[in-house]
Amino acid sequence: MSGHSKWATIKRKKAALDSKRGKIFTKLIKEITIAARAGGDINGNPRLRLAVDNAKAQNMPLDNIERAIKKATGELEGVVYHELTYEGYAPAGIAVVVEVATDNKNRTVAEVRHLFSKYGAGMGETGSVAWMFDRKGIITLPAEGKKEDDVMEIVLDAGADDLTTEEDYFEVATTIESFETVRRTLVDKKFTVENASLQWIAKNLIEVKGEDAEKVVKLIESLEDLDDVQNVFSNADIVE
Repeated sequence: MSGHSKWATIKRKKAALDSKRGKIFTKLIKEITIAARAGGDINGNPRLRLAVDNAKAQNMPLDNIERAIKKATGELEGVVYHELTYEGYAPAGIAVVVEVATDNKNRTVAEVRHLFSKYGAGMGETGSVAWMFDRKGIITLPAEGKKEDDVMEIVLDAGADDLTTEEDYFEVATTIESFETVRRTLVDKKFTVENASLQWIAKNLIEVKGEDAEKVVKLIESLEDLDDVQNVFSNADIVE
């Protein structure tokens, strides 16, 4: 779930568990494969460079990274992934955006539609909820004892929009245009970049509680567990 709330912290902890289970490796390999279709040289392909850096940050073996690139460039046999975005409404009018990478569009849309229906939600047309979000670059940095003011000065000078402190880490928000510049600045200054990606960030969060909150959480977690789903974003602010 996206947006600046305590659920951002929960999502981050879940991502750490996914990493231990190996699930995040599957998502990273798909991203590398898709990015490498535009060229296998990371120096001339910013998206591939980002995907490879994220994979390295998750300690993915270099052999896995190189194999994914070779499959994308035709040096090895591999599958072709299609990038798709689905939109819909969860209970309480919560907007949901689902990003997928799939080798079978019919299978994936059926799985996503089934989960929406199961939890009292409904899929919408393209653009039905996207207008409620901004497309931004999000960079996550472990705090590692650094002072917020010092990090703020560095990222703002590099062109970032904002810095948010969440427990033991910093979250840097950028425009799409300044995303790579800010990311490279942090890497060059030896910051540990835990994750960096383009995300759908809700313009306004909607509080949801009780049974509706339970359905929203189950829907999003079930969607995230689908093999073809790369990311799920919503404007939910869950109140316990």
